[in-house]
Amino acid sequence: MQALFLHRKEGKYVLFRSFSKYAFLNILGMIGLSCYILADTYFISARLGAPGLAALNLVLPVYSCINATGLMIGIGGATRYSLDGGAEGRASSVFGRTAGLGLLFGLVCVLIGVTLHRPIVHGLGAYGEMEPLADIYLQTILCFAPFFVLNNIVLAFVRNDGSPQLSMCAMLTGSFSNILLDYVFMYPLGMGMFGAAFATGLAPVISLAVLSLHFIKGPRRILPRVSLPGYRTLLDCGRLGGAAFVNEISSGVVLFVFNRVVLTISGETGVAAYGVVANLALVAMSIFTGLCQGSQPLISRFHGQGDDHREKTVRRYALVSSFVLGSAVAMLALCFPAQLTALFNSAGDAQLAQIAERGIRLYFLGFPLAGINLVVAICLAASEHGTFSFTLALARGCVVILPVTLLLSSIWGMDGVWLSFPVTEAITLVYAFVLLRITKKPAFQNLPNHRRIS
Repeated sequence: MQALFLHRKEGKYVLFRSFSKYAFLNILGMIGLSCYILADTYFISARLGAPGLAALNLVLPVYSCINATGLMIGIGGATRYSLDGGAEGRASSVFGRTAGLGLLFGLVCVLIGVTLHRPIVHGLGAYGEMEPLADIYLQTILCFAPFFVLNNIVLAFVRNDGSPQLSMCAMLTGSFSNILLDYVFMYPLGMGMFGAAFATGLAPVISLAVLSLHFIKGPRRILPRVSLPGYRTLLDCGRLGGAAFVNEISSGVVLFVFNRVVLTISGETGVAAYGVVANLALVAMSIFTGLCQGSQPLISRFHGQGDDHREKTVRRYALVSSFVLGSAVAMLALCFPAQLTALFNSAGDAQLAQIAERGIRLYFLGFPLAGINLVVAICLAASEHGTFSFTLALARGCVVILPVTLLLSSIWGMDGVWLSFPVTEAITLVYAFVLLRITKKPAFQNLPNHRRIS
């Protein structure tokens, strides 16, 4: 814990070192976590070709929904834990109710996967060769939903309980095991689409096994327990973790809308090409998610202590880092689109390559701005401006991008689809800075803490 929360007498160098440590560990861990789907994309494209790749891309919005809910509950509960100061008895109570809420949601997903998988597949737009592939992947992912959600919750609490290294190790171990199991299940064992989904489902199980070391060895202030959540648990997790939920669920919403638009414009090959762009974007977004998760414990703690100077300093570090990293991602995409596309085009489909390369160049122009928007949203949530954080995330995730996509695609076709992302981030950035200025006004300073989780 001594590396997490800094004493006031320590200088900016120590604060920056602590921020860098948390940011780096979480970025590395989230990149590893994003490999859950990236590994599936690679092996499915190599083994099943364009139909498999398109089927995977159609199902990804469901995975985004599961992951988004897990992030909301986990980050919301862990933020409350940090704001409360981490008192041992209180911490275990918050964790137990948060885990109970996550488990309930996961069991609902299992029920949906068993009973409603076929209508969902049809609603996602799967047909022909894609339909059976999408169906088996969807069923498997939904049946593993409790593990995906609980993994996000335990990761957040272990990180905020002073073990960022263990959180990173758990994420990387789960991801690397997914890559290994993808190969084993799809090649030597020949399990096809089910093998890819099964490997992805086992990854959070393995991650949770690694995280259990925190409760066995310590030092810890949370005890592994599950208890029934009250309605305040749901409200508090929704308020404090709402931005994380909307940021993640927006990926699913965008995937769904883009899939339907691209199907109309370019058919199955276009959806497969968008799958390439979307999965590369998933890795890029994980960088900013990791940066946000690394910043949140420090911002929440300093806010809870009333240390405005250190809170603002960490916020500044996060904003500058997001722009630098976003610019690096955009430059990489502009310089190497063919090489990035080739990773998921083992069949050498010329039409797929042409669409995807063009898409990478245009779509990735939005990442320098996207990083700033994500950091502003998480900073607002971590300092208890949950409503502002939620509206910002909602703006970039649904309110702006959906009409922009429909408008630009009707004008410029596929180019309009790709450009809708950078245009949306530019519009949202203006709103983000408006919110930051509002929160600096005296009326929004020193607000009393909201009702605590119970």
